[in-house]
This record gives sequence, C-alpha cells and structure tokens, in this order.
Amino acid sequence: MGDFITYEKIPERAVLIAVASKKQSKERTEEYLDELAFLLETAGGVPVARFVQAMDHPSSVSYLGSGKLEEIHQYIKAENIEIAVIDDELSATQARNMEQALECRVLDRTSLILDIFASNAHTAHAKAQVELAQYQYLLPRLTRMWTHLERQRGGIGMRGPGETQIETDRRLILDRISVLKEKLKEIDMQKTVQRKNRGKLVRVALVGYTNVGKSTIMNLLSKSEVYTENKLFATLDTTVRKVVVENLPFLLSDTVGFIRKLPHHLVESFKSTLDEVRESDILLHVVDISHPDFESQIEVVNQTLSELGCADKKTIMVFNKIDAITFTDELKQTWMAKSNDSCIFISAKNRDNYQEFRDLLYKEIKDMHAIRYPYDNFLY
Repeated sequence: MGDFITYEKIPERAVLIAVASKKQSKERTEEYLDELAFLLETAGGVPVARFVQAMDHPSSVSYLGSGKLEEIHQYIKAENIEIAVIDDELSATQARNMEQALECRVLDRTSLILDIFASNAHTAHAKAQVELAQYQYLLPRLTRMWTHLERQRGGIGMRGPGETQIETDRRLILDRISVLKEKLKEIDMQKTVQRKNRGKLVRVALVGYTNVGKSTIMNLLSKSEVYTENKLFATLDTTVRKVVVENLPFLLSDTVGFIRKLPHHLVESFKSTLDEVRESDILLHVVDISHPDFESQIEVVNQTLSELGCADKKTIMVFNKIDAITFTDELKQTWMAKSNDSCIFISAKNRDNYQEFRDLLYKEIKDMHAIRYPYDNFLY
C-alpha cells in the first residue's frame, strides 16, 4: 500500500481595512492595525496589506467610500487575496455591500475574535460560552448568509423558499440560544457554589489586556503549569489555584484577557468567568510595559473593570516585561508618582524583582485578611 500524502493547510492571505477619524493620529491608527494583524495571525491568517480611509465616521451603507472600495478591489484581484478584515464590527448591510464590492470574503473584528475564541475553547464551559456568543452575533445577520440563494433563484415568484428557510434558521438559532443559556445558568450555579465552598480565603484575580503575561505570573506564583503562548486569548477558562506566600494562603485566579472593542456578546457570554473578577478581594492588573501603546491598554482594562462594577477594588499594578525595555527607572518614577494604587515592576519570564513582588503581595493580602477577619490574626 502506498504512503498517505498529507497536505499542509496554506494560511489565508488578507488585507486589513480601517477607518480613521481626522482627530486620530497616524501612529494610533498603525497601533490599532498592528493589533488587528496580531489577531489575524493568531487565527492563522497572513496580513498582506493595509488600507485606511480618513473619515469622520464609517459609511452606514458600505463602511468605506466607493473610491476606496474600488482601489482595494483592484488590489485584491491583482494579488489574489482571499479575505478582507475590518477593524470594526459591521452591520449586515455593510458586510453584504463590502463583499459585493470587493468580491472576497469579509470578516469584521468581532467575527475574527469569535473565531479565535472558538479555536481556543477546550472545556464544555468555554465551548458553550463561545457558541452562545457566535449565535447571538449570527442572528441579526441571517439575511446576508442567504444571499447566495438569491443569485441562484432568480426574480419574481421565486422569493418564498429562501425567506422560509431564513425563518426556519432563525427559530433553530433562537432555540439553541435558549438551550445554551439554560446550560450556562446551570454552570453558573455550580461555580457559585464552588466559590462559596472555597471558605474565607482572600481571593486575588489576575486581570489585564490580552497577552500581557498573566498566565506566566500565575505559573510563577502557584508553581503550576497553566498554558502560555505568545498569542491573543490563549487563556479562556478561569484557572483557580490555592497559593501560599510566606505562611498566608490565598486563592489566585487567571482570567480571560481584555481587548479594545471587546465584542458585547462575549462579555455577556463570559459572565460566569468574569464573576471571578467581581468576587475577588484584590486585583493584580498586569501591564505589558514594553508595548508601545500600554497606556491605552490600561485605559481599556480600567473601563472594562468599571463596566463590571470592579473599579473600586484594591488593585496592584504589575508592570511586566521590564526585560524588554531600557528605560525602566524613568517609567517607574512616572507611574509610582501618578498611581494611587500599589505598583511593582517585574519580569515574570526572568524572575526580575520577583521577591519584591511576593513581599508586596503578602503585605496586601495580610492587610486585607486582617480587615475582613480580625479574629484570625494568629495566622501571621
């Protein structure tokens, strides 16, 4: 018998497209497109070119102006590009019109993030959360999914079956959404019971932008092997570990990373995961200090925490990846002066300032424990 021939999957090539308001700097636009490129690479695609149109706001009909669409269309034809990736969430109308104008598949930022979440969902909980978000995203876009039938069917007198099929699909999706919501409600109740059964240990949650090193810090503190990779959203399921610093035990949880324009459907679906943040006593806000746009990332995380009702929680700012920069002292002085919270500068990868980090964490947990459980002071 002959050998099996295996074929490597060829990565799909894509153009990146964004609208930049006239107030937005060229540097900021490039940073946003860098992030979109990283999202695409995480999903397995290859960014080939970038197109930006300066407009006050995107066109409600086709996202871009007709001239820009034609310019991109010519490039896509000449270079045999398979996908156009848009740095915003598109309406069904915008997506349909862009696909017709560009003659290629169009993905918006939300569908790209959902695709990454789907590929990284390994547990039943995460899979149900992602599936719910996907169906909620898909529901208002069903009409667009059926445009291929319009081209096959022709015109007058042939419109019924497609619309009947859309209604059937809509009902099936609504039924599936109901089932998933019930399933997640059961999981939420189980997780609530689990959290109550953890006793009175102080809870610490790692939060931060995606890919800042939260899981690496989790591994360092808990001496466990939580999955880490230089990709966006490598962690979807919350991992909780019991950790002891000096003689003081506490619970440490690693949570899903935040990102600019995080799809609303995902925030809703991942409610139970984010409850770990809501119910924590102390937040470790991890920041990638080497990222050129780290201050914007801090703002995104703070805004998301505010939306979760966690803005007032005790927070330790953990500036990670100091091994990748050369001007740590200036940044340290700036941030220690402007931050109302405790802050520390470390390299989780190289264990730089690790002992100082543990000492600070111990102090904060000890203070929190003393406030909440004044009769337990014999512990330390």
